[in-house]
Amino acid sequence: MKTERVYSKNATYQRFEVLKTNRNKRYAYGEFWIEGVRNINEARKNGWELSSLLFSREKPLSRWAEDTLNGTRTRVNYELPLSLMRDLSGKEDTSELLAIGRMREDRFEDLPLSSTPLLALFDRPSNRGNLGTLLRSCDALGVDGLILTGHAVDLYDPEVIVASMGSFFRVHTIRIAENQSVFAFIAAMRQKYPGFQAVGTSAHAQSPIFTLDLTRPTLLMIGNETEGLCRAFKEGCDQMAAIPMSPASAATSFNVSCAATVMFYEAIRQRLAARG
Repeated sequence: MKTERVYSKNATYQRFEVLKTNRNKRYAYGEFWIEGVRNINEARKNGWELSSLLFSREKPLSRWAEDTLNGTRTRVNYELPLSLMRDLSGKEDTSELLAIGRMREDRFEDLPLSSTPLLALFDRPSNRGNLGTLLRSCDALGVDGLILTGHAVDLYDPEVIVASMGSFFRVHTIRIAENQSVFAFIAAMRQKYPGFQAVGTSAHAQSPIFTLDLTRPTLLMIGNETEGLCRAFKEGCDQMAAIPMSPASAATSFNVSCAATVMFYEAIRQRLAARG
């Protein structure tokens, strides 16, 4: 595998920095930053293309790092001084391997749909931690795929990837700017899957989530942390659901990723119960 050495904070090093910090540059390069053993392992396991691995030879690498270097097909790897690895790493103990991944295309037809799909839509997420946590919940509870809509936090932001704890690489996620494309997708799903439903979520909805039939093919639509679902999505839903809360509670709503997790769990609970 081709290896280049980077000795200073030159143009190559600066490209590494902007992949971490600059959303526009990430999309210009079509690449993103990956750090952490679990994240790198999951990226490899789930077929993500890695452009490069970064490492230092100033101290011995672990067996895992050596095996990853030798077993990963990349375009070019980079050997750096330990001081530069330390500057790039977001961890207190400097990561021995850093990776650069290639972004994937955003296409509805790439969503891996089961025979009874359970999909999620997150409308204009604004918090990196919430998006990362929601990806973990999608992964843990078997959601087929996630759709992100509108002007949102960057899916490929390193903080989102870290917060997902590896689930970023397992949950097929697509970004869709136009609401009309979402409605066209819903219409196509209705034709392909009889009984397909779009269920919106709101703290003020009339229907408790457990009263809905979530064993049907379902798209759960989750709103922005502050504003909830946009009006167009609310009007396009078949039903709006809420999570009942204690009347004595001081809380008026759940954190969005917490609420989504409850919704996903209810859907999976109903489906497991229906199988007997």
